[in-house]
Amino acid sequence: MKKLINFLIVMTLLLSLNAFGQTDKETVEDVMASYKAGVESLSTKGLSDLFLKESAVFESGGTEGTFEHYLDHHLGPELKEFKSFKFSNHEISTVVSLPYAFTTETYFFRIELAEDGKVIERKGVATSVLIKSGGQWKILKTHSSSRAKK
Repeated sequence: MKKLINFLIVMTLLLSLNAFGQTDKETVEDVMASYKAGVESLSTKGLSDLFLKESAVFESGGTEGTFEHYLDHHLGPELKEFKSFKFSNHEISTVVSLPYAFTTETYFFRIELAEDGKVIERKGVATSVLIKSGGQWKILKTHSSSRAKK
């Protein structure tokens, strides 16, 4: 009976580790996917939780400040003007070197404006630096740029 109980305890632990044992790389990529999903949903809800308070955002040659500043003065107002925002052909490359992670993303995006239905299609790239702090991955710096889709 004691062997059976020990076996069950070991199996439970192994199954728990397998269920919750995401690698740092997978967790980092989940953070980046959550950001992309938030933008696609045209919602800013929860996006700040993905960034450090002292984050820095750079976009198409401009310094946007912290993510909170970017959210209040750029991204938030822009999302209100869109009928839809969709990413496609998304690829991500991730390197983890604790306590940091570095991502490079390439993608296409398509925006449809709410006011007149105008469509904007672009090819984009983004690089981000994340840091693991308190057991959680947060975006420290991110830079994105885009050009007309060909």
